[in-house]
Amino acid sequence: MSTTPPPKALTDAHSTADERAAGEHAGDDGALAWLRALGPRGRRAFAGAFGGYALDSYDYFTLPLSMVALAAYFGLDSGQTGLFTTVTLVVSAIGGALAGVLADRIGRVRALMITVVTYAVFTVACGFAPNYETLLVFRALQGLGFGGEWAVGAILVAEYASAKHRGRTLGAIQSSWAVGWALAAIMYTLVFSLVDDDLAWRVMFWTGALPALLVIWMRRRVHDAPAAVAVREQSPQKGSFTAIFKPGLLRTTVFAGLLSTGVQGGYYTLATWVPTYLKTERDLSVVGTGGYLTFLISGAFIGYLTGGYLTDRLGRRRNIWLFALLSAVCILAYANIPDGANTLLLVLGFPLGFCMSAIFSGFGSYLSELYPTAVRGTGQGFTYNTGRAVGAVFPTAVGFLADSWGVGGALVFGAIGYGIAALALLGLPETRGKELA
Repeated sequence: MSTTPPPKALTDAHSTADERAAGEHAGDDGALAWLRALGPRGRRAFAGAFGGYALDSYDYFTLPLSMVALAAYFGLDSGQTGLFTTVTLVVSAIGGALAGVLADRIGRVRALMITVVTYAVFTVACGFAPNYETLLVFRALQGLGFGGEWAVGAILVAEYASAKHRGRTLGAIQSSWAVGWALAAIMYTLVFSLVDDDLAWRVMFWTGALPALLVIWMRRRVHDAPAAVAVREQSPQKGSFTAIFKPGLLRTTVFAGLLSTGVQGGYYTLATWVPTYLKTERDLSVVGTGGYLTFLISGAFIGYLTGGYLTDRLGRRRNIWLFALLSAVCILAYANIPDGANTLLLVLGFPLGFCMSAIFSGFGSYLSELYPTAVRGTGQGFTYNTGRAVGAVFPTAVGFLADSWGVGGALVFGAIGYGIAALALLGLPETRGKELA
């Protein structure tokens, strides 16, 4: 079925209906006002982006959750296992930058579908890998799709969302990461309880085929925001890398890249190594690890929603400053819990998940508001995923430091990332309340 946009007359009719629906809810301050204000087409775009990012998260976490079994199967040391994450995130920078350009040139929805298919295909391929080197290559190729999905989906929804509710709307999109993480943790518990470890890690990767169902639905039901399409098609510089490095946007690109590097360096350090830390240094069983991750993931989900609300109330910069500080404090506390204090470790998982996730809630709205429509995909895709690539050094550093410091001690390295993020904000403006074309 074709993904060609509908005829202009039909598009205009739908657009008028959506604008009328949004206008009816302009003064609505209820708990779900942000969702009602999107209008019917906007809500379908929200569903597509939410599902895409949840499944992106699911496919990403198949590796960290299976890391212990993989290491045993292939006989890997901590440095080699850390390289899986680094390669994924570095290649994701390429995928994210390319997806951003595609979003500006061929449209948000088409680019989103390409990213979803890419990460699904190569996640499944990982399950057939006969050796470490092949698995590393497949995981890298999975990163091409993984890198682009969030930026494209966030822009798609940001262009439907009202300025008043954009932070909460994009925070809700961000919360889908916790949903996918939870699904992966549940699947991990089931698969590793029923299947021998040597096969279980392969089964986990094979379940990554689920996103294909989402793409079938998106081809029929989801379209770009009409107003943004009109502006983008009239611009001579749409999807141009050179445009985001010109004097008017160079400062924004540099500091937004640093911001993304710091936040993601801290986050991926924790997301990659906490499951291993719980097993190797706390000697927890599979069920025990699932219980601990329940607190972490629950905190993450609530953190995403709370961060979205606060980014509209406090502003984009203050929200990120607040949670950068709290995340760094949580890391230091988490890594220095006394031996035997497993109950304290369990309880601390909730505020850790809350803080390190709430900081992301403002990213979708903030980066969308920093760039004009014609290069919004390029700017957001490049800066967010450059942060992923450079931030990927952090998990690798933890992997190599773990042999001498222990995983718990090496996790402190992630706190440095949040310090970088706080400093980067000094070079960026506040954008709360900005209207998007």
